[in-house]
Amino acid sequence: MITRYSSRQTPLDGSFLNQKLQNAESYDRIAGYFRSSIFEVAGEALDSVSGKIRVICNSDLDAIDVSTAKAAQQALRKSWCAGEPELLPEANRERFRKLYDYLISGKLQIRVLPDATFGLVHGKAGVITLKDGSKTCFLGSINESLTAWKLNYELLWEDDSPDAVEWVQHEFDTLWNHHHAVPLSDFVIADIKRIAERETVGTIEWQAYPAPEQAIVETPVYRKELGLWPHQKFFVQRAFADHQQGGARYVLADQVGLGKTVQLALAGMLMAMTGNKPVLVLAPKPLLLQWQDELMELLALPSAIWTGKNWIDEQGIVWPATGLESITKCPRKLGIVSQGLITSGSNVADFLLDLQYECVIVDEAHRSRRRKVSDKSIEEKAEPNNLMAFLLKIAVKTKSLLLATATPVQLHPIEAFDLLSVLAQGNDQVLGDTWSPWRNAENTVPLVMGETSFLNSEALAWEWIRNPLPHEREHASFKLLRRRLGLKPSDYIASAESYNQLSGPDKTQIRRVLGNYGREFNPFILHIIRRTRAYLEHTIDPATGEPYLQPVKVRLFGEQAHESIALPFYFQRAYTLAEEFCTELSKRVKGAGFFKTLLLRRIGSTMYAGHKTIEKLLNEWNTDADSDLIASEDEDDTESLAAETMKDLTALEIKLLQQCLSALESDHENDPKYQKVVDYLFDKGWLELGCIIFSQYYDSVWWLANQLSEHHVPDEQIAIYAGSNRSGILTNGQFKRLPRDEIKRLVRTGELRLVLGTDAASEGLNLQRLGTLINLDLPWNPTRLEQRKGRIQRIGQIRDEVLLYNMRYRGSVEDRVHELLSERLEDIFELFGQVPDILEDAWVDIALGDVQEAQRKIRSIPKRHPFDERYSQVADIDWESCSKVLDAEDRRKMLIGGW
Repeated sequence: MITRYSSRQTPLDGSFLNQKLQNAESYDRIAGYFRSSIFEVAGEALDSVSGKIRVICNSDLDAIDVSTAKAAQQALRKSWCAGEPELLPEANRERFRKLYDYLISGKLQIRVLPDATFGLVHGKAGVITLKDGSKTCFLGSINESLTAWKLNYELLWEDDSPDAVEWVQHEFDTLWNHHHAVPLSDFVIADIKRIAERETVGTIEWQAYPAPEQAIVETPVYRKELGLWPHQKFFVQRAFADHQQGGARYVLADQVGLGKTVQLALAGMLMAMTGNKPVLVLAPKPLLLQWQDELMELLALPSAIWTGKNWIDEQGIVWPATGLESITKCPRKLGIVSQGLITSGSNVADFLLDLQYECVIVDEAHRSRRRKVSDKSIEEKAEPNNLMAFLLKIAVKTKSLLLATATPVQLHPIEAFDLLSVLAQGNDQVLGDTWSPWRNAENTVPLVMGETSFLNSEALAWEWIRNPLPHEREHASFKLLRRRLGLKPSDYIASAESYNQLSGPDKTQIRRVLGNYGREFNPFILHIIRRTRAYLEHTIDPATGEPYLQPVKVRLFGEQAHESIALPFYFQRAYTLAEEFCTELSKRVKGAGFFKTLLLRRIGSTMYAGHKTIEKLLNEWNTDADSDLIASEDEDDTESLAAETMKDLTALEIKLLQQCLSALESDHENDPKYQKVVDYLFDKGWLELGCIIFSQYYDSVWWLANQLSEHHVPDEQIAIYAGSNRSGILTNGQFKRLPRDEIKRLVRTGELRLVLGTDAASEGLNLQRLGTLINLDLPWNPTRLEQRKGRIQRIGQIRDEVLLYNMRYRGSVEDRVHELLSERLEDIFELFGQVPDILEDAWVDIALGDVQEAQRKIRSIPKRHPFDERYSQVADIDWESCSKVLDAEDRRKMLIGGW
C-alpha cells in the first residue's frame, strides 16, 4: 500500500521515521552527502533497532581517491574535515557521542561513494525491516538531517508492496556493494569521538599548562591535510619541552621530503605563544615566499617577509618603513628574512642583533660554515663565513635556536662540529661550558667518528659525561645520577667535585653507559636529529603494526649512459662555443662561478633558454629586465655582480656568442628534449598518471608549455607554476594568470594533470595527486633536485611508486658530472639521502675544464656518517584524539602581534 506524506501537513520525523524505526530489525538508507548531521534525527528510535543500520552516501571524492585503500582513507578524512564539524554548536555534542557509539559497536555501518561514480546521489530512499519481519520502503527528497526532516518542505512516499521493497533494496545493494564504495576511515570515526568531547580553552588557561596538541590539532595541517607523522610530532614535542626548560638547541637533519619546514614552524609557533619575544626565520631568498605560504596554509600562522626595504605580511600588505632600522619593527610575531642580507654583509645584520628572540630558525643551515675545510680543519680554529659569524652572535640573543639542513656534513665532520658550536653559544647544554672537553674538536671529532675509543676509567670519563650531563630522558642511569646530584632539567653541568659525591651504586650507573657513551650519548647524537626515509619506511610502529611512513618507491628513467639525449650537429657546435665563451669569461672574472657558467647552465636547460640568454648578453645586460635568468637559482643578492660581470664583454667573447647564436638559430625550435617529453607524456602514458615538469628557468617552462599547447594538447589545461606572479593556465595557446593557491587547488581536485614549474614549485608545493615527474634540466645545486622529487615522493602520495625521468644532453656538463658521480652516487645517497650542495663547485670545475679538481671534490665526500646511531628513533604521540582545544581566535591574537 502506498502512503503519502507531506511536511506541510505533519512533521515527518515524528509521523514517519521515529514511528517506523521503533523496534525495527534493520534499516538500509540511501542518503545524500555524509556529514555529521546524518543522524541528528530519529532520536532514541535508533537504539531500539535490533540489527544493522546501513547507510550509503556520497562525497566529493574522485575515482582516483578510492583507487587504493590508502587513497580512500586520505580522501575521506579530507572530505569529512571540509564540513568543519568542529565548528558546530556544542548542542550537537550528544549527537556526536551517539554517532560514535553506533559506529564503534558496529551497529551503524556507513559507506561512501565518489559523486563521480553515479553523479550526485539525489535519489533518497530507505528500506526498513519491521519487528514482525515485514518490510516497507520509502522514497522522497529528504536528506538525513534535522533540516530535512523537521524544517524543510519535503514530500515522501511509503510503499510496503514486495515489488517496491525489492526494487529499493536492489538500488541500495548496488550502491552498497559497488567497488568504489569505501567504509569510513579510522580517522573519521576517531574524530567523531573527539568532537563529542570537545571543549575550548582560552589564552590564560593554555599558557598556564601549554599542551602542544591543544594548539595544533585543529590547524589546517590536521583539518585540510593529513596531520603530522610520528617523526614530526616527536621533534615538535622534544623542541618545545626543551624550550620550556631553558631553550631548545637542535640541528634538524631529516632527509629531504620528510617535512622539516612544518616541524620547525610548529616548534617556533608554540614558542612564540608561550613567550613575549619575536621569532626570526632566516632562509635563502628563493624560499621566503614558500615559507610564508606554508606557514599560512598548514598552520594558519601569520608572518611577514622583509624585502630589504619593508615588511610584507601574509595578506600581501606592505608596511611602511623609515629605513633599514625598520627591520626591527616586524608587524607579525614571526618574521622571515633572507640569508643573503647576512652573507652580503648588509647593515641589517647589526639591527637584528639588537633584539632578543624567543627562537631563531635557520633553513639550509649548512651554508653556515668555515671558509676553508680540509683534513687539518680539526686542528685549526674556524674562520667563519659571514652567515656563521652572524649565527655565533645571534645565538646568545635567543632562547632557542633551530638549524635545519639535510646535509650537516658536506665534506668533513668538522662542519657538524661547527653547527654544534653555533648552538652552544650562550647555552651549555650542547657542548658544556668553556672548560668542557667536548669543545675541543681535535679530541671530539675522532671520538664520535669511532676513530678513537672512549675512556674506560670512570673518574676520567666522568669529566666528559658531566659536562654536559645528558637529560634524564636519555637513559635511566642519567635520571638516577641527576636526582642523586639534585640537578633540575635546566641544569646542564654537574660540578667538578660531583664525582666524590657519588656512592658506589651511583658509580655503577656510570659503568652502565660508559661502553656506548662515545657513540650513543655524545652531543652530535643528542643535538643532531636525523631521520631518513629508508628508516621510517622500514621501521614498524608498535602501536599500529605498520611502518612509521608508508613507502613510496621511485622508479628512475634516464640514468643509464645510453639514455642521455644525443644532440644534432648544429646543437653540438653551439654547445662547444658556449663552453669556449665560459672559459674565456673565467679568465677575466675572479670567483663568481655561477656567472662564469651561466650560459652553460641555461643552454643545458633548453636550447631556447640558451638562445634567449645570448640575445640578452649581446644586447647589453639589464638586470631589471633580465632577472628571469637567475630568479630560480638558489642564489642571493647577486644581481649587482651579474651587471658588473656581463656589461663589458671582450671582442672574443662577443664573437663566440655570435657564432653560438648562429648555430642555435638554424633550428632551435626542434630541441630533442621536446620530443622526449612528448614520448613520455603520450606514448608512455605519463600524462594519464599526472605529471609535473621542472626547469630551473621560466623561459624554458614557457617555451615547453607553448610547444605542447600548440602542437599536441591544445585543449589540455597546462599549469605554469612560478614566482613573481607569473603563474597561470595555458589552454589552446591562451594564457590566463592565476594565483598559485588556485593552481594547487586544481591539482588537488584532479582538474589539472599537467604542471610545468620552476624551482619556485620545488618547495612548499604538495603534488601527491601526480604520479610522474620530468626534470627538463638538472640543477647544479643538488638540493634542488631532491626538493623537486619531494613534490611527489612525499607524505600523502596515494601511489606506492612514482616515476621520475632526468633529462640531460649527451656530452654536456650535466652528463659529465653524472658520469663522474655514478660510481659514488649510491654510497652518497645511503649516507646523506641526497648529494651535498658542495658539489655545485664540481659542476663549475667541469664546465671550466678542471676535471681533476672536480674528481678531487667528489672523492673528498666522506664515506662514513656519524649521526644515524641514535636519533633515527621515533616516538608516536597521540595528538589526534585531543578534545581540549585552544580557542582559534585566542591563538590568532597570540600570533598576530608584532615585534
